[in-house]
Amino acid sequence: MKTKTAMITIAGRPNVGKSTLTNYLVGEKIAIVSNKPQTTRNRICGIVTREDIQYVFVDTPGYHRSRTKLGDYMVNVAKESIADVDATILVVEPVANIGAQEEDLIAKIKASRSPAILAINKIDTVEPDALLAVIAAYSQAGFDAIIPISAKTGDGVEELLKECARYAQESPFLFPDDMTTDQPERQVMAEIIREKLLWTLDKEIPHGTAVEITKFSERDSGIIDIDATIYCEKASHKGIIIGKQGAMLKKISSMARADCEKFMGTKVYLTTWVKVKENWRDSDFLVRNFGYSE
Repeated sequence: MKTKTAMITIAGRPNVGKSTLTNYLVGEKIAIVSNKPQTTRNRICGIVTREDIQYVFVDTPGYHRSRTKLGDYMVNVAKESIADVDATILVVEPVANIGAQEEDLIAKIKASRSPAILAINKIDTVEPDALLAVIAAYSQAGFDAIIPISAKTGDGVEELLKECARYAQESPFLFPDDMTTDQPERQVMAEIIREKLLWTLDKEIPHGTAVEITKFSERDSGIIDIDATIYCEKASHKGIIIGKQGAMLKKISSMARADCEKFMGTKVYLTTWVKVKENWRDSDFLVRNFGYSE
């Protein structure tokens, strides 16, 4: 059987649903999601194999105005992911005007000369008639297709996948056909813990956190032992993360362990610590040390 592959970048401003779309396409959680912007920090590949086509969806950090070294890294990842792919999906919200970030991304997609699909996400949040104005606003931007979707409910996602099939190139599969992500298991575990920090903590605190997996080992019985260190930027933040009598850290760890077990398919023992690294987001060394390297 002749096989094809399609490398597709999923781009957009923060919080438009790129990771939710990636997870829906793959059929399991490989990218963390929250209602806070700039959740995704790394380039994450979601792999979908359908019969003779393997799709590799590249979920990117949200394109935003950077204020830190970490932000610079995230914006560079988003920019570079548009180059050298078979197509780009630009994900936007159902708003009837093109924002500055969208204009910038559209310009970068055009410069790359790769095909582009517009996915108008969150259609479950607006009346169908409202989509006509959104489609009209983007209709002159040069997209090969404009597809309204809901990454949350799955509406329109199959149509989006069919559109992506047009850009598949004859090639051997890049990954085993049962593989769903290129992320090492340690990295997935760290991201799951960081997601729970985003869900449970307020304001800027979760954006100033990083998670390092210091131990990842499997017993003969199949049980996995994970030690994780949560880094934050201030001693006051450490107290909030730990909580009164350790209640908040226990809650975060319990939620994370449940998702780790779901992903790994086995029992997980998770131990967490919290340490302070002041202003780590503005340190080139620490940003690289926590795995955010080009």
